[in-house]
Amino acid sequence: MSTQAAPQAVATTPHTGPAPAVTEAGHPRRWSVMAVLGAVAFMAQLDFFVVNVALDGIGQSFPGAGVASVSWVLSAYAIVFAAVLVPAGRVADQWGRKKVLLSGVGMFTLTSAVAAAAPNLGVLVGARALQAVGAAMIVPTSLGLLYPSFPKRQHTLVVGLWAGVGAIAASAGPPVGGLLVSLDWRWIFLINVPIGIATLVAGALLLPEVRRPKGAPVPDPVSAVTLLLAVSLLVLATVQGSGWGWTDARTLALFAAAVLAGAATVERTLRAKAPVIEKQLFTSRPFTAATVALFLFYVGFAIVLLSTAMFMQEIWHFSPLRAGVSIAPAPLASIAFAMNAGPIQRRFGRIAPAVTGTIAMALAAGYWLAAVHTTPDYWSGMFPGLILVGLAGGLAQAPMFAAAGTLAPERATTGSAVLNMSRQIGSAVGVAVLVALTAQPTLTGFDHAWWVQAGAGLAAGAALLALHPRRTVSG
Repeated sequence: MSTQAAPQAVATTPHTGPAPAVTEAGHPRRWSVMAVLGAVAFMAQLDFFVVNVALDGIGQSFPGAGVASVSWVLSAYAIVFAAVLVPAGRVADQWGRKKVLLSGVGMFTLTSAVAAAAPNLGVLVGARALQAVGAAMIVPTSLGLLYPSFPKRQHTLVVGLWAGVGAIAASAGPPVGGLLVSLDWRWIFLINVPIGIATLVAGALLLPEVRRPKGAPVPDPVSAVTLLLAVSLLVLATVQGSGWGWTDARTLALFAAAVLAGAATVERTLRAKAPVIEKQLFTSRPFTAATVALFLFYVGFAIVLLSTAMFMQEIWHFSPLRAGVSIAPAPLASIAFAMNAGPIQRRFGRIAPAVTGTIAMALAAGYWLAAVHTTPDYWSGMFPGLILVGLAGGLAQAPMFAAAGTLAPERATTGSAVLNMSRQIGSAVGVAVLVALTAQPTLTGFDHAWWVQAGAGLAAGAALLALHPRRTVSG
């Protein structure tokens, strides 16, 4: 391994592992690497959404646990995942992306087993929090390992595929959850164990080690702590606001503390030698646009994923299994578009597909506002909107996540972490909005949520158009 300082990450083959060395042409088994990294990223991202349809079953397993207590199965994961993403990405760049990713897979797998066997709600919530730490170590690091494994000419293709995996995981969460909950809610965690073990073995054999050169500055610990506080306090305030009340002193105090911690993070970003979020990330207009747009898009997309399952169960009285199967057209449509993300981006660029996807999400909301009523009418009511949602997930997310490719290679992992953090905060806001509007499930409450979904989609598209690089016209 070279010890010469360089301005970018270096790929190495550890002396203890049999993985082939990486060359300028990429890893000799790069598509196997892609399969491993896609599998672990899918597993980590699916778990955020798969639990949504299981909350009723979890509550029934723990008598005496109220709705507010059970909701922490979701909230603990959302808060910790969002808060840890960026620090985990920087640690991976410093200490080795393969090492951090495999440690994250191990933690995720072990805590999934603990969650599946949880004897009480407290153990389940604690396992979910630790599971989120593992997921935060996996998601950005998987993208950081993809770049050096492929030649530059294939970066658009593979990042599109990686982002498509995330889109499919998000869309597939409710239907997969519905299928597994029909057996027992513990299966939504237990199924991770064999997948985690298999990817640990494959990753140890196939993945190269990638880290910053020796002598690279250690990330500023103060900015890491302030970022953790800012994100966790913001998501906690958002999650608890609908229950405590948005003007409650506790909610306002959390928001105020989040703002102070955020200001401290910005100050360290501007002044520290090696802040956890480097200001150079935002010199890329496509990256800045994607960061803003992902937050807005996921405010709406989280409403989509949870509201459709809730509506069909609460208003139409579908079983969890029937609701899960009914949502399946959305991830199937996402797969069709995500698998072609690379060719679509080469043909139309990054902006046009992403904006088309954000508009499709808004159109889905508009369709449901016009066509969905209290009388069950799936095929002419819910189904067409789900196809639009699948188009949105498949078209919009891949090019937005691919914005990490506009960064220098040594910032790919941190950039991916920032994009995922933006997505997670948006998801938390979207879920909080939906919970607040549907505290008493009625058609009017869901209509209001779909109006928010439409606005979020249009705002995300506007952000992409406003912040994309301007082309200069030569003389």
